[in-house]
Amino acid sequence: MRRALSLALAAAAVTATAFPGVSVAATPDTVRWGPCPKDVAAPRLQCSTLEVPLDYRDPDGRRIEIAISRLATEKPSQRRGVLLTNPGGPGGAGLDYPALLAASGLPRKVLDSYDVIGFDPRGVGRSTPVTCDLTPEQQARGNFPPYAHTAADVVREAPNARATARQCATSRTAWMLPHTTTANTARDMDRIRAALGEPKLSYLGASYGTSLGAVYATMFPERGDRVVLDSNLGPGGYDVTAMRSFARGLEDRFPDFAKFAAAHPEYGLGTTPEQVTAKFFDLAERLDSKPVQGIDGTAFRGFTFERLYADALMPRLAEFWQALDTDQPVPPGPAWPNLENLMSARFYVICGDTRWPETVREYQLNVAADRLTYPMLGGITAGIGPCAFWPDERVEPPVRIGDRGPSNVLMVQNERDPATPLAGARKLREAFGKRATMVTADQGGHGVYPFGPNTCANDAVTAFLTTGQRPARDLACAAEPSS
Repeated sequence: MRRALSLALAAAAVTATAFPGVSVAATPDTVRWGPCPKDVAAPRLQCSTLEVPLDYRDPDGRRIEIAISRLATEKPSQRRGVLLTNPGGPGGAGLDYPALLAASGLPRKVLDSYDVIGFDPRGVGRSTPVTCDLTPEQQARGNFPPYAHTAADVVREAPNARATARQCATSRTAWMLPHTTTANTARDMDRIRAALGEPKLSYLGASYGTSLGAVYATMFPERGDRVVLDSNLGPGGYDVTAMRSFARGLEDRFPDFAKFAAAHPEYGLGTTPEQVTAKFFDLAERLDSKPVQGIDGTAFRGFTFERLYADALMPRLAEFWQALDTDQPVPPGPAWPNLENLMSARFYVICGDTRWPETVREYQLNVAADRLTYPMLGGITAGIGPCAFWPDERVEPPVRIGDRGPSNVLMVQNERDPATPLAGARKLREAFGKRATMVTADQGGHGVYPFGPNTCANDAVTAFLTTGQRPARDLACAAEPSS
């Protein structure tokens, strides 16, 4: 169950003209829509594939496939274009995301206004998937290291991180390693736009999808129409700063759960938020010393982090704590299809996008600092991973988000988001300058639109997507009784 944490957590501006000879405006293919694969099939969802360059510096060289999907508007007379979507990651497939959005409450006005487009990013799912040849044991360990209580724990974990990096660099898809980046996925997005015959695209991206959307808006400022970024990473994307910020996110969010558990004494976790907080540290310490039913302190912390993504998951989290505390049977965690590809693609992107600390000593210092400041999770999220030992080859520097381009970005953000804390969103908002307006909702959890209950925030996004009207200035939405 340690993998719960892994699955919960994801220079000058680079433009397309940075690579000589690249013509992203050309239409490489005509999209021919057909049925989707059975495991992603949904009513009215259509699928296709598109070939794109592996290396955009060599546009006539080796090609890879990108799997795309479409949920077409049922009112063509009201159609204003396409809405490209990304559910987050990196490593998450998005082929079924348009249907998921529709089933989860994407307003009819939005569905009528757009053909909603999904895709598996390069390296993911059906888009020429990558691998690190991870063993079942490595998959069970997850993407994150065990909680480091001491400097020696970091040293002990380093060989595992080095081995994973070596496997990625020598796997049968290692030829994709330097090219599986957020910048190249943004270029793929522009190829999708061109293949669909659209002069511009609108975009709705969540979590890591906010970084992808920010990069696209920077690289192709005149080709974006209405850009919505929900639950925002900082301007550095999914870098070491974002990884360490999960620890702050858990501390921001945890008081909501402590209040919930204290109000429900039937779980036996305490009758005050302070007692519930103390129970967290008590359980973590006990499980570090002696795992229960295969669940150690790292898995406990990870499951807690994951279940704070939504208020609706809090009862399940309280039951989990109660079972561990009383040594009752713990129900199994969720099964994740294609876990090896999900984990591998995540490594390819986050390690390839930016440079990470490269010495064990740096991770020891980071762990010591974060364990003190954010004791719930800091010993994990500041720990050493494969990115410390990643191959040096990088095709280009990271894209720097800036304020050049039209004012067509709407950011939406929960105040107490465990995975993408408000502090990072504020830094992205600052980097965008006049290009962006940000709506914050006084609620907890990961994800605002259209799943969240805050009407003020949801209405602002719907109005922007359907009318183009953004709030005149940054907007703070008050908490609502249902949230």
